Amino acid sequence: MTKKNEPISSPAPDSGEQITLRSPAELADALPYMVGFHPTDSLVMIAVHGEAGRFGGRLRLGIPTAPDEWEDTARDVAECLVRGSERRGAKPDGIVLFLCQDPEPGESAQRVMTRLRPLAQRIRLACGALDVPVMEALCISDGRYWSYVCPDSRCCPPEGNPLAAPGTSVMAAAATYAGLHVRGTLRGLQRRLEPLRGPAAEEQLAALDRAAAALVPRILEGTSRQEVGAETLALAGTLLRRMAGAPPAAGGTPADEWDDALLGHDEAAAVILGLQDREVRDIAAEWMEGEEAPPALRLWRALARRCVGAYREHSAAPLTLAGWVSWSTGDEPTARIALTLALDVDPEYRFAQLLHRACNEGIDPEGLRECLRAERRRREPRRKRGALTRPPGRRKRTPRPAGRHTAGSEK
Repeated sequence: MTKKNEPISSPAPDSGEQITLRSPAELADALPYMVGFHPTDSLVMIAVHGEAGRFGGRLRLGIPTAPDEWEDTARDVAECLVRGSERRGAKPDGIVLFLCQDPEPGESAQRVMTRLRPLAQRIRLACGALDVPVMEALCISDGRYWSYVCPDSRCCPPEGNPLAAPGTSVMAAAATYAGLHVRGTLRGLQRRLEPLRGPAAEEQLAALDRAAAALVPRILEGTSRQEVGAETLALAGTLLRRMAGAPPAAGGTPADEWDDALLGHDEAAAVILGLQDREVRDIAAEWMEGEEAPPALRLWRALARRCVGAYREHSAAPLTLAGWVSWSTGDEPTARIALTLALDVDPEYRFAQLLHRACNEGIDPEGLRECLRAERRRREPRRKRGALTRPPGRRKRTPRPAGRHTAGSEK
């Protein structure tokens, strides 16, 4: 850091207590707790405020593979973090930078550090141009860390320093006390939302083709959007109740595989196509809290995995819904990952754009939750009813029409 063992304070996860991090080693160990997961292949920047060095806004971006993109990337991330902090109330007094990337086959971790040094330097210059110094810049690779700022080889040797053993730091102790856990690696969290592969993907693709082929003639023959929307919501409600009522995964079966087995290919295809309607998607977004939220999140993740082949862009809807439920229930790191993936498949998907911006700017999701509650009350003024509000096991009722349906890309 700019001064040896200059302290930086961070709030303990979900508590009012402060944790003081006094060295690059403690900063490197604290990173997964600050972002909620191990940020593999990531550029992470954290704003620092005040004399006590309080952590503020955070930014994560995949490291661009092409070095000729680094100049523009450096300017963009510096501008984004500094201006975003100003909009939230205060310009940062400093920034802590992390570059996290594991070696390619045949590459050493030290080589990764050397290869990424020009990117770190560009970011330091971009932040300096905005009058915000980079107080520390760390490279983390293959269980070791290096400082791009500290020139003292006695504490920051060329071969790097090993990261602390997991769970042994003051930040780890605070997180354990608060009941929080690192959610795994970024790659692992992304994998839960990626399309199926192999024979299951081929079967799902065939089901999507069948559903699309059946839907177009129905609309041409006069089937209304309201009818298709109501069918989509009724089927989605059935699948949600199935998720909620299923026993836990047994015999070592991964949870996602267990959820995948609960959905038929044709069922999944019908709901995926139906969710392309904006109004249907917005009604489905009302499954956002309480007992509805956990099975809804499982359902949206499973449907995102079913968007295979030419239907990959259709995953923007279930990915956005997964991001929304995650954010609504307090899991901001997972929400950002899902929303980023939604924008990767459809950069113009408006709902994902709005949620991603709101989540990154620290806006309280309660405002949107209340809007959705009010819309639900308006649609059902006298009593809760329909597939979206019934607890698992209740007798099925016919839901009200969901509004206009479109098979296009209304967002």
